[in-house]
Amino acid sequence: MSEFDYVVVGAGSSGCVVANRLSEDGRHQVLLLEAGPRDNYIWIHIPIGYGKTMFHKSYNWGFYTDPEPNMQNRQIYWPRGRGLGGSSSINGLIFIRGQSDDYDHWAQLGNAGWDWKSVLPYFKKCEHNSRGASATHGGDGPLWMSDIREKHELMEAIIRGGEELGVPRTGDFNSGNQEGVGYFQLFTRNGWRNSSAAAYLKPVRDRANLKVETDAHATGLVFEGRKVVGVRYRQGGVERVVRAAREVILSAGALQSPQLLQLSGIGPAETLRRNGIEVVHDLPGVGQNLQDHLQFRLMFKVSKPVTTNDDLRTLFGQARIGLKWLLTGNGPLGIGINQGGLFTKILPGSKTPDIQFHFGTLSADQAGGKPHDWSGCTFSVCQLRPESRGVVEIKSADPMEAPSMRPNYLAAETDRICAVEAIKYARRLAATDALKPYIESEYKPGAAVRSDAEILNYARENGATIFHPVGTCKMGTDAMAVTDASLRVHGIANLRVVDCSIMPTITSGNTHAPAVMIAEKAADMILAAARQDAAAA
Repeated sequence: MSEFDYVVVGAGSSGCVVANRLSEDGRHQVLLLEAGPRDNYIWIHIPIGYGKTMFHKSYNWGFYTDPEPNMQNRQIYWPRGRGLGGSSSINGLIFIRGQSDDYDHWAQLGNAGWDWKSVLPYFKKCEHNSRGASATHGGDGPLWMSDIREKHELMEAIIRGGEELGVPRTGDFNSGNQEGVGYFQLFTRNGWRNSSAAAYLKPVRDRANLKVETDAHATGLVFEGRKVVGVRYRQGGVERVVRAAREVILSAGALQSPQLLQLSGIGPAETLRRNGIEVVHDLPGVGQNLQDHLQFRLMFKVSKPVTTNDDLRTLFGQARIGLKWLLTGNGPLGIGINQGGLFTKILPGSKTPDIQFHFGTLSADQAGGKPHDWSGCTFSVCQLRPESRGVVEIKSADPMEAPSMRPNYLAAETDRICAVEAIKYARRLAATDALKPYIESEYKPGAAVRSDAEILNYARENGATIFHPVGTCKMGTDAMAVTDASLRVHGIANLRVVDCSIMPTITSGNTHAPAVMIAEKAADMILAAARQDAAAA
């Protein structure tokens, strides 16, 4: 048994940030536990390696949902990062903060200090934007956000098509006002992926007060009454215990943070007792409030050989884009799958964008799958603020067994309406004059799918996660809240949750940037509490 001031569970998007910041001034001993391996796999670091890690058994948890009743009882694949960097080591690299209204709404729900004005400084603190600093962006933070330097012929046509539909071209989706169509900025640095591990962990690995343990699977919390004093974990087949003199911080993500709480006796009492776990604290919201972005992928055959499918089809093409990346950091290998996006509103009551597109200059039958042997592109569209809510709960007392995941997609009528209208909007975009020289035909859903009922059926049969589960340890003051506005677990001392599970409502877009912001803000709160304790002593 060893002891640290802070034990952080999970070296993902948030955990790497927390471990860095808590060890920064050298005063605190910090241990970071990660269930997966080190991030030594080369395809983690090459942006297009997304396709190599999507089903990797070592670097991906490879979860599946329970059969989804509103999705033809399909079990939907949920990839989650495993190893240093977590999902930031396998995601689509896209820099999206969300809308200012997202955070103002959190504050309106009773979470003081989480409004847009309050969180913006933390977004800026983390950010090393390739454009430099500005009123809304940071220029010298650890995490790089880079422009796509080369214009793409097909993406330019998509942007013109969006303008035909009344959506303005934008160069910045991250000012708080998202509406527009344009290129994404990516979490890359000189053509390489800039994960949380690369940005926050690698530069500080030599700190004497920071220890990182990989292949260390947390199995439960250690208590003295209702005070957390340590973590149990399994490493190399050996059960170990580490004590935390100050706090334990759970950053295991929206699926495994609630799982670890429940395994430790914190959660809905009925769920715990059903699985033979002694109830330490009956906290009914643990695992509830699960939210995710459900994507619908429309694929088109392209009449010109301008797609990434064409680049990858031959050995010569692969060698050419490989050489280009090696020499310049540009091209498909340095970008990944999705080059640009579009945010707009399609529901009558929406005051801000309610759907997001990811435009890929590549097509495959499934995300991360083998590209088609013809020129193709993908319009992936999702509803930004779904009303459907799901649940994560343990299946047994075995910490190595994946939890039950029930997102409950399309349960809400608004979500079903939005799915149909989003697919219809994607078709209108593909039919614009700007895209007529490029779109040869619709591969999926295909011409046979026309009526609203047929479109909804397509959504049920083909909809899939866009990898943004959140909300299962939500912060708030109501009876179903798990944490307070300082991310401390209600009713338990010395325990916080710091990851996307604390979101009361999902942000409008990709969730890596918000996960980093949450961790930056949490680290400030944790250190402030330590200073107060020191002053009081």
